[in-house]
Amino acid sequence: MALNSRDAGNRSPGASGHDARVAQLRSQLAALPAGAPVRLAKRTSNLFRPRADSRTAGLDVSGFRHVLDVDPVARTADVEGMVTYEELVDATLPHGLMPLVVPQLKTITLGGAVTGLGIESSSFRNGMPHESVLEMELLTGAGDIVVARPDGEHSDLFYGFPNSYGTLGYALRLRIELEPVRPYVRLRHVRHSDPDEYFAALDRACRDGEADFVDGTVFGPHEMYLTLGTFTDDAPRTSDYTWLNIYYRSIRERTTDHLTTRDYLWRWDTDWFWCSRALGAQNRLVRLLLGRRLLRSDVYWKVVSFERRHRLLARLERRLGKPETEAVVQDIEVPVDRAAEFLDVLHREVPISPVWICPVRQRRADQHWPLYELDPETLYVNFGFWGTVPLADGEAPGTHNRLIERTVTELGGRKSLYSESFYDEKTFWRLYNGEAYHALKRRYDPGQRLLDLYGKCVEAR
Repeated sequence: MALNSRDAGNRSPGASGHDARVAQLRSQLAALPAGAPVRLAKRTSNLFRPRADSRTAGLDVSGFRHVLDVDPVARTADVEGMVTYEELVDATLPHGLMPLVVPQLKTITLGGAVTGLGIESSSFRNGMPHESVLEMELLTGAGDIVVARPDGEHSDLFYGFPNSYGTLGYALRLRIELEPVRPYVRLRHVRHSDPDEYFAALDRACRDGEADFVDGTVFGPHEMYLTLGTFTDDAPRTSDYTWLNIYYRSIRERTTDHLTTRDYLWRWDTDWFWCSRALGAQNRLVRLLLGRRLLRSDVYWKVVSFERRHRLLARLERRLGKPETEAVVQDIEVPVDRAAEFLDVLHREVPISPVWICPVRQRRADQHWPLYELDPETLYVNFGFWGTVPLADGEAPGTHNRLIERTVTELGGRKSLYSESFYDEKTFWRLYNGEAYHALKRRYDPGQRLLDLYGKCVEAR
């Protein structure tokens, strides 16, 4: 496989072993029992939906952790699918470059962000991570290795892979576009009290093009902040939110701020946005004891995963007579002109605070991503809200999540599938283009060796 590098000095030592890793993985797939579900053997995840235990050994993809090439002239990178964004950013920043969209958490993998979608504060101008992919080398359910590009024999898989969550195949290598950065990011936190004015200001900021990054934080019905980030070559001083200080609290305390570009990209990771507070990690003494090394999203995820398996805290709360709760961990997008309506429903029906706000627009109008269709002429607003909600007497688990799903559909939006979903099968395939999906499934996984999208994302098989 040619790596298309203009500078051999940028090639990773792991580049020469990529073909051997591919051959080994293909052999693993062939050795699995016929008809057995195929899964990846992963030690970490950023998914928030239950998964059934499987007795079948997973495919070992742990070796696919190499940034194969960074080409600073072409502004591209060749990257294996299990490379985390932390590793990718560390490889590109020395060249003054970054991926066009860097999802918020360090251990999200490039392959995961492309097959499962991703978003960040550059998404109003760069879309989602899959929109900066130039080609993908994929292992399909049929056991074939294909290189999918926007044109050519496998263009259907290139456009159908995003939002397929590994049910059509696995990304072994991706070539992506990069963009130039500057050393620092200057932040302005602008407070608003009226939702209609807030989303109008967000819309203007995205259209004006004066900011490089746009996102927001909602603390309550009348306390909303729009954060505008701009690259700069100089900073009077920089803040540090990687240990004792907490980024989301600073939004209320400062009107302007400066971060190094690297710290800006990971500003949310140290406290998992704000979810570290539920684990006691925002106590200053706890932070002193943990240190920077353990104040990370992947550490928090392991704690939450342990609780999900063993339910120790849930059992304690029942014994203390506390009400039953429902986990509501969701990211959704609605058109900007319906965003105030959704926020109103959220405040009235799902008492979770804060809420993350992130605008997103499809990068190019001439591309069509069939499994997650957005109107390319429309600016959407992503709402991220993660927590637990008390259940009233008689309310069944899933009540609030189902309300969110119905509301998002009514407002012309879409819901990410990384967390629990409650759609019936007919509704699911209508929303996520079952016709296109099943055509891809027949071509690239005719033996159904991989789970289908509904089975994986809703039935949690």
